Amino acid sequence: MHYLNTDAQIIMFRDMLNSEIYVDKSSLIQKITPLIRTNAKYVCITRPRRFGKTVNANMLGAYYTKGYDTHELFDDLNIAHTDHYESHINRYNVIHIDFSVFPDFCDGYDVYLKNILRKLQEDLRETYPALKGREYGGISEMLSDTKDSFIFILDEWDSVFSEKYVTEADKIHFLRFLKTMLKDRPYVDLAYMTGVLPIAKYSSGSELNMFWEYNFMNDQVYEEQFGLTEDEVKQLCTKYDTVSYEDLEWWYDGYLMSDGRHLFNPRSVNRALTDGVCKNYWTETGPMNEVADCIENNVEEVREDIVKMVSGVPVEADLSGYSAAEQELYTRDEILSAMVVYGFLSYHDNCLKIPNHELMEKFQRVLSRDSMGEVKEIVDRSKEMLAATLACDADKVAAILEDVHDREIPFLMYNDENSLSCVITLCYLYARKDYRIEREEKSGKGYCDYLFIPRKRGVPAIVLELKVDDSAENAIRQIKDKKYVQRVESFGNVILTGISYDRKHKKHECIIEKISLID
Repeated sequence: MHYLNTDAQIIMFRDMLNSEIYVDKSSLIQKITPLIRTNAKYVCITRPRRFGKTVNANMLGAYYTKGYDTHELFDDLNIAHTDHYESHINRYNVIHIDFSVFPDFCDGYDVYLKNILRKLQEDLRETYPALKGREYGGISEMLSDTKDSFIFILDEWDSVFSEKYVTEADKIHFLRFLKTMLKDRPYVDLAYMTGVLPIAKYSSGSELNMFWEYNFMNDQVYEEQFGLTEDEVKQLCTKYDTVSYEDLEWWYDGYLMSDGRHLFNPRSVNRALTDGVCKNYWTETGPMNEVADCIENNVEEVREDIVKMVSGVPVEADLSGYSAAEQELYTRDEILSAMVVYGFLSYHDNCLKIPNHELMEKFQRVLSRDSMGEVKEIVDRSKEMLAATLACDADKVAAILEDVHDREIPFLMYNDENSLSCVITLCYLYARKDYRIEREEKSGKGYCDYLFIPRKRGVPAIVLELKVDDSAENAIRQIKDKKYVQRVESFGNVILTGISYDRKHKKHECIIEKISLID
């Protein structure tokens, strides 16, 4: 058997339960079960890769599939304490298709789809002998002829959309294939579909408009089941002391649920706890590279947004969403929406942010691309800027800032505090290799503009304060009076940097002092 009532999902879900790190998401079953045989039985949940879609699809398959007894897998999970646990476990015919599995040497859409149809037909003929010897015009006729009903679990439904050999006509054909198999069919008990891309909406009569779609932009129902909540991560940190919660939070937090609660990237948290080290576990595969290309090809639309978000400044946007039909991205709305769908950005209350340090590293690389024009030239000098700061060469620091300002890039013209912060971020971008840079952080008796916290010993900390229409001396005095060095005094050596900008004379001034707190 290939797809129908197989034990594949049971084996894979058992492997997950046997893993050292597992977080119980069986409450998803409690949400999905009431939809069976109702007009809400078509559910499509889309999330970026690494957010647990396949794990949850395997869990559903292991729970519903008849012909097996999977009590051993679920009796200790949360679902076992619900009223309908026994009445639904192992009671359904389940057709589970992972659309991301391609036949060997697949070089065309026809080969891909025919392979799926052949396997499904073989399963049906083996399970229902009366179908043998009969010819059918389509898979829906064959499913109807079983006189039975099925739960369809269709994982990674949109995988074929990323293949270069798939044409626009192929995509339309694939959507119609799904429609013909699923829409208004009495044999459908439930159709649960997952993917990265939301379903394409070609018109009000879309092929798959029977699905209720839930994605990063609109999901208020299943959001807790995809990703790790703050409480779940804290519990994991209590159980596994390999890395601290604070490090996990900085690296992998930042996605927001509808009520403002935070979600962590589950795969990265799992890897960090297993390996005992926080680092960038985000892999760029498939559509992830396409989004990066779209940023590059449409840089004028989003360059300012990217610089602001890398600087820690939220970007306001009223996004309409992104669908599988929109593979070509032209407008700011389309590009930013795609980045939310792919997990590059978090979106909450019409504000876009880079979720965490893991993604921040990816965006920092974007700023170094040739297509970023003068922004790249500024970033290229950021190594020189850090070296001048560490050498206490205040004149050099001021000269670099003068050069940036003289370029007259509109959104870097110090029209507000955010534009000044963007300049500082670009000029010190190279420093992020060795420093964790925090803006307006509590330290001592106030909030420091910038703290450069070393990521390794032997590197001096940097405390940087900005002033507009004031003096660099006052910036240094404020650092000392408000004891901003308190957060970094454990590093021993601290470089105090005061930078001022005189709007009337359009001049920068810098004062740098190096202090040692080692006895």
